Amino acid sequence: MSATDLSMIKVDDLTDDQLRAYLQQANASGMTQEELMQMAVSSGMPSEEIEKLTQRLQTIQEQDQALQAPATNTSTGDKRKVGRQVQGATNEADTLLKLHQDNLKSPREELRIFGADIFQGSNTKFEPNLRMATPKNYVIGADDELLLELYGNSEASYSLTVSPEGAINIPYVGVVPIAGITIEQAIIRIKDKMRAIYSGLRNGSTRLNVSVGNIRSIRVIVTGEVVKPGTYTLPSVATAFNALYAAGGPNDKGTMRQIKIIRNDREESIIDVYDFLLNGSLRNNIVLQDQDIIQVAPYLSRVEIRGRVKRPAIFELKEGETFNQLLTYAGGFDEEAYRTRITVFKNTATERRVEDVLASQFGVYLPQSGDKYRVGKILDRYTNRVRISGAVFRPGVYELSQGLTLSMLIKKADGVKEDAFMNRGYITRLKENLEKEQVAFSVADILAGTQNDIPLKREDEVVISSIFDLKTAYKIQIDGEVRNAGTYDFAEGMTLKELIVQAGGFTEAASAKRIEIARRIKESNVMSQSAHTSEIYHVNIERDLSGAEDFVLQPFDVINVRLAKGYQRQRSVRIEGEVLYPGQYILTRKDERVSDLIKRAGGFTAYAYTDGASLKRKSILEDELDSTGNQFERKSKLEQERFQERVERLNALQKSTINPNELGAVQRSAVNNSYVGINMDEILRHPEGSNDLILEEGDVLHIPKQLQTVRVSGEVLSPVTVIYSSNKGFKEYISQAGGFSERALKKRAYVVYANGSARSTSKFLFFNNYPKIKPGAEIFVPQREARGRISAAQWIGLGGSLATTVGVIVALFR
Repeated sequence: MSATDLSMIKVDDLTDDQLRAYLQQANASGMTQEELMQMAVSSGMPSEEIEKLTQRLQTIQEQDQALQAPATNTSTGDKRKVGRQVQGATNEADTLLKLHQDNLKSPREELRIFGADIFQGSNTKFEPNLRMATPKNYVIGADDELLLELYGNSEASYSLTVSPEGAINIPYVGVVPIAGITIEQAIIRIKDKMRAIYSGLRNGSTRLNVSVGNIRSIRVIVTGEVVKPGTYTLPSVATAFNALYAAGGPNDKGTMRQIKIIRNDREESIIDVYDFLLNGSLRNNIVLQDQDIIQVAPYLSRVEIRGRVKRPAIFELKEGETFNQLLTYAGGFDEEAYRTRITVFKNTATERRVEDVLASQFGVYLPQSGDKYRVGKILDRYTNRVRISGAVFRPGVYELSQGLTLSMLIKKADGVKEDAFMNRGYITRLKENLEKEQVAFSVADILAGTQNDIPLKREDEVVISSIFDLKTAYKIQIDGEVRNAGTYDFAEGMTLKELIVQAGGFTEAASAKRIEIARRIKESNVMSQSAHTSEIYHVNIERDLSGAEDFVLQPFDVINVRLAKGYQRQRSVRIEGEVLYPGQYILTRKDERVSDLIKRAGGFTAYAYTDGASLKRKSILEDELDSTGNQFERKSKLEQERFQERVERLNALQKSTINPNELGAVQRSAVNNSYVGINMDEILRHPEGSNDLILEEGDVLHIPKQLQTVRVSGEVLSPVTVIYSSNKGFKEYISQAGGFSERALKKRAYVVYANGSARSTSKFLFFNNYPKIKPGAEIFVPQREARGRISAAQWIGLGGSLATTVGVIVALFR
């Protein structure tokens, strides 16, 4: 069952037999029911269907367990009577064929012994169908039950069991011996005895019906090369196949072709399983009798056949059977079999050898035990194929008939099209060494008969090009304020109006004035520094496209439709946090500033912390939708490259062995790069000043609550978040985090403030001047670069260099 099957399955549409088949398929592939459910979930099967599937499978398994009767241990000699109500296979031949066909359909990498599968892997009970008329040749024996019914002038009903002495005792009639005779003979004998008592049987006024009720059990011995040899108790109407089923059939060494049934020390019948499998014949499958022996000898001769046959397997052959008979057992060749020669690998007394069996030898070649036959595949090539492609009406594959020429092939293809390039065509041909060569020809001359016609050869490929294949594909491009900007195919005589219509017409923001057309210059003055690279045309038309039909376009023109003068799309910003009216606001002016937005939002609440106010600006690669929801505006290529560099640096840090605390800070720094550090107090004191930024589309202004904590991270002994106090400085917060670690790079410590701005440690003489701490800030201490320990040899080298330097200095001062 594939994942696609599971995702599309509807459990209510499946029968119980289909679900059993799915479960058997999963078991055969080594999957449990739980793994089957997991596969259903992963393949997208709806949860309600999974619940239904689980319940249905559980119900089916419970039903199957209830119907499976425990296997009869016939070796104990239990002679229980078997009545007509015994469940079993309704048709023995149908059961055998179905099991065999099912196994043949299963793909197997390893070859199986042909016929062995019908005795394996089945839970079928092997009692015969007893709901049938009693056979006339049925031989009565001890423990059989006979049912006698009188009707007419006299009525009576008797159920009589045959005694160990082989007789029945009929009331008012007496003892009648019937053992060892058929049911037909027994009826005649019983009627003769009962006529003396019942006169109606003589004149026909009374009738007698005799039938078999419960039948007796018999014991048979299955011996030799079988899976489970032993003595088996079976119904008295059981056949040899029933006994073989009970014993599991022949084992890997047992014969399928000469299974003997021995009765009273002589061969009663010989069964060839192949007769049944191939012809459906059960002629030697006789009814068994008590103490019959079924003897399975070792196999006669086995050969293997693989490859392009319909039934690859290991087959058992009788003496004198030829390869043709082996091929019949294998179902014959399939459609792609190479039938001229078959390869066979044989065993000799000392080594192996290979032989070829020709088709003429199939009827006389005698396979030997251990032979392995390989049927190959025909070559993927054609003996009489030519092809034609290009500018003809019917390109394709054609038969290479006797004397076929190039002109004849073109006529077979219904001739050349109007756009065919008549000056030149070519034939790709295989040389004798299988290298390719090209034979050129003039299409016009071949068709006119002025050039010698070219005889074609096997696998020739004729190509007649179209004039359009030999031209550059003419395109035209339109950009700007049209609904479907892009590249379109150019057509001769195309006008500007036709192109705008193909592009879906103008957008609402389009200006029909000053439409710019850039045209390619074919002959520019390459020696001039001011040489023109394109020719520009400006066209003024109306929005209903009147006037555009007069401008005829040329290949590779680039048309640009501008925005209407003064057209502006609404731009929105957002203010969050501690203001009276937070939310989305539409900018009313191009120069609207932060202070203006705060006024529109009603000002700050009582809990606003203005020092922590931050302005978040859209990241570099974010797309901005216009009011129509159709167009996208991207940042400049330079900004994209810079952003990509930042991403790569961050990825490199993640793959390195950087301290986790430092990595977290670097990641936060990368995120905070989209924040603009603003000074809200300066903005409020000096509106429209240099700190009062002009707002842009997508800006988010955040006013936090009064912050009360400070975060300390990086190379400290215990990274921690502590309560802010105006009386504490940088070192006091470091102390509350346990102090600097051994790897701390103190001079590079920095502080990230709540508004997104950062300040690093500065140096004054030999002292570190640490930044001021504010509420909501984060102190980060980076890690010092690891240094390798100096070895003894390096110390010696360093000492030698130092001594040399001192010597030079002393010499200079002398």
